[in-house]
Amino acid sequence: MQEQIDVERALAEIRAGRPVSLRGADPVLALSVEALGDDLDRNMAAALTALAGTGARLVLPAPRLRRLGLADRHEAGAVALPTIDPARIEALALRLDGRIDAPVAPASPGDEAALALMALAQVLPAVLVVPGEAAPPGTLTIGAAAVAAYPGRKAASLRPVSRAPVPLASAPDSEFVVFRGGEGLRDQVAVVIGRPDLSQPVAVRLHSACLTGDLFGSLKCDCGDQLRGTAGWMAQHGGGIVLYLDQEGRGNGLANKIRAYDLQARGLDTYEADEALGFGLDQRRFDFAAAMLKALGVTAVRLLSNNPEKAASLEAAGLVVVETQRALGRITPENIRYLTAKRDRAGHALDLDAFACLDM
Repeated sequence: MQEQIDVERALAEIRAGRPVSLRGADPVLALSVEALGDDLDRNMAAALTALAGTGARLVLPAPRLRRLGLADRHEAGAVALPTIDPARIEALALRLDGRIDAPVAPASPGDEAALALMALAQVLPAVLVVPGEAAPPGTLTIGAAAVAAYPGRKAASLRPVSRAPVPLASAPDSEFVVFRGGEGLRDQVAVVIGRPDLSQPVAVRLHSACLTGDLFGSLKCDCGDQLRGTAGWMAQHGGGIVLYLDQEGRGNGLANKIRAYDLQARGLDTYEADEALGFGLDQRRFDFAAAMLKALGVTAVRLLSNNPEKAASLEAAGLVVVETQRALGRITPENIRYLTAKRDRAGHALDLDAFACLDM
């Protein structure tokens, strides 16, 4: 329990722009590169330079290294930082025109743990690492092994904390059940629509939150259409459960999603943009979604999804997926490239000819 608390404190430290010390066989001091974004934090950069001597390094994931010019790179790596230069770090970690400018060493276990901590904190997947146990006074210290164990422990500790009826426009007989746990410090929601028969396979949708599409009706995706369309379909077909999961931007976080949108506006597709930032195709986990369904009494599902990974994840967690049904949304001039990329790059079951028949 204490290790879980330590990791949660570390996530708050990272998101606040403060370093965290990771102890283990390869101890390191880790700082998100986002902390080096203004003049105030240049003082921190100077302090870390003094602490590190010439041993500091920038750790980057494989997708970002490929973007920087290492076409065949499939593992994270580290670039030496003789001085902690925020402008150079920004070019290597974020700029679209950045190119590798020094040899890349293999990532150490401490480097890998630092990158994993950045992923849990949903900051940019690039980390400034100072090797060794030295750290500024007051720095939080946690075990590297606790970072690796954290997601599984959070899924195992998932629990409902509140529930109430919430009538929806397309599904007036609905109940919201809020779960604590699952991913980081974020709550998750199960929307129980109607009165599904739990002795039979239950219609289920795993819906990753999309602020731009679900709330504001963005034309760049089909998320809002899928969410509302699925809820209405369930209300008319014996009920079901929508899991509304706080996994913005395929698990990358809202800030990184908007960074990716900026890159898409400059010509990249959705996956190319994520890769340019250092992300793989999909960072999401669905083991905790299976735990939510089991807590609600569900053992078998009819999954409403175009994503084959969701069905595979539920089955791996012990649920029976008896059927997969497509979840359709509108096609727009703004989202056609996005949908095509999902079909071609991630294997989503999308028949774009069928989309073309829908009301635009």
